[in-house]
Amino acid sequence: MKKVIVTGGLGFIGSNLVNILLKKKYFVINIDKVTYSSNFYNVRNISKNKNYRFIRLDINNHKKIFNVLKKYKPNAIFNLAAETHVDRSIDGPEKFIKSNIVGVFNLLQAFRKFVEKNKKSRLIHISTDEVYGDILIGRSKENDAYKPSSPYAASKASSDHLVYSYIRTFNIPAIITNCSNNYGPRQHPEKLIPKLIYNVLKNKSLPLYGKGLNSREWIYVDDHCEALIKIFERGKIGNFYNIGSNLNLKNINISKLLIKIAKSKLNIGKNVKIKFVKDRPGHDIRYALNSNKLIKNLKWKPKTNILMGLNKTFDWYLKNPGYYSGLKKRDITKRLGIKIK
Repeated sequence: MKKVIVTGGLGFIGSNLVNILLKKKYFVINIDKVTYSSNFYNVRNISKNKNYRFIRLDINNHKKIFNVLKKYKPNAIFNLAAETHVDRSIDGPEKFIKSNIVGVFNLLQAFRKFVEKNKKSRLIHISTDEVYGDILIGRSKENDAYKPSSPYAASKASSDHLVYSYIRTFNIPAIITNCSNNYGPRQHPEKLIPKLIYNVLKNKSLPLYGKGLNSREWIYVDDHCEALIKIFERGKIGNFYNIGSNLNLKNINISKLLIKIAKSKLNIGKNVKIKFVKDRPGHDIRYALNSNKLIKNLKWKPKTNILMGLNKTFDWYLKNPGYYSGLKKRDITKRLGIKIK
């Protein structure tokens, strides 16, 4: 049985990955420092699984990380531990530097020492399409220049550069992935789609930045997780892989689709209407990825179309009201990233 570590495994993508890995008969060690976006509800059905372990630990603690590596000898680490919300990075960049850059450095130091005797292990470092910046025309390829716009995107770009430098200089067996916007179950409602669903369920207006014309490439979280597993199993060391759906939608179109889906499932309140709000500083117009390398070389493709994925996502939040009990209300409702400090 293969053993893997997932860092940030109480968060959105991490917890979905943990659940899928367990179904595929992996032994999974979940490392999470437990922040506002961590939620034990996300792993409630697997907490007693004999092939699952949870360790509360910050990846900045490279000594303890190394001890965990030495104890479990994982075949892979999927690094999903990160601060991820752009608005929060505008209000407070420091946490993003500490987690996304210094944290990755400490993880790399521990992994570098570990692979001296465990050369078959792999590090899969999960990043974002935001590192490429505003892509008004075309789609970003793996060898395109990084032009991050926000402190969040810059911190992720920095972490990618760090990982690649350790690949080149220290020969660590690592792969870097850059994925488009994820959506699906277990996502914190500070992000667009779960925020809109939360507001629909609470009979609140649906806030959209600017005029809602910002375009994002959307991928259902399970499709992303399946890509990550395939990259671990068949990906080439030292490579970058873009992971996307090749589907771009404007935020206003996503909102209209969700309203339509909501109306098909329940009687929505009279306050459920699109409301345009002041835009965030430095808001990129469009992100878009070229995922041909992954599709061609590893024979992966997304399975979930946007209507199917949005329906599954809406149903999950509708059937799991207990998810919100593990979150502070101010983390759901408070607007961030308005003022530049």
